[in-house]
Amino acid sequence: QVQVVESGGGLVQPGGSLRLSCAASGSSFRIGAWEWYRQAPGKERELVADITSGGTMKYADSVKGRFTNSRDGAKNMAYLQMNSLKPEDTAVYFCAAVWSSYSGDVQGRAWGQGTQVTVSS
Repeated sequence: QVQVVESGGGLVQPGGSLRLSCAASGSSFRIGAWEWYRQAPGKERELVADITSGGTMKYADSVKGRFTNSRDGAKNMAYLQMNSLKPEDTAVYFCAAVWSSYSGDVQGRAWGQGTQVTVSS
């Protein structure tokens, strides 16, 4: 099985930046993609960014041009750099590692614990 630990987040003023990190651990696995979600109060969880093992990145329109996700395959880590933050970016952010065993017979999505991002003056 794979476990994911998330870090970063906090309180930032509008226009500021934050960086979220996620680290996956376990044995005999590979990560196919990293995904970043957020959930604001009273709203459904939404996918904001993802990055494949080949480095292809996608972003929700609401964060395009402001957020950048990256990954370090050797360290099994992923990062979400968030710039030009707006109050509407306030949410709990979750990362997820889409993983599979080396044999390919076991697959799953391992979630980070979530971290609060608050954008407010």
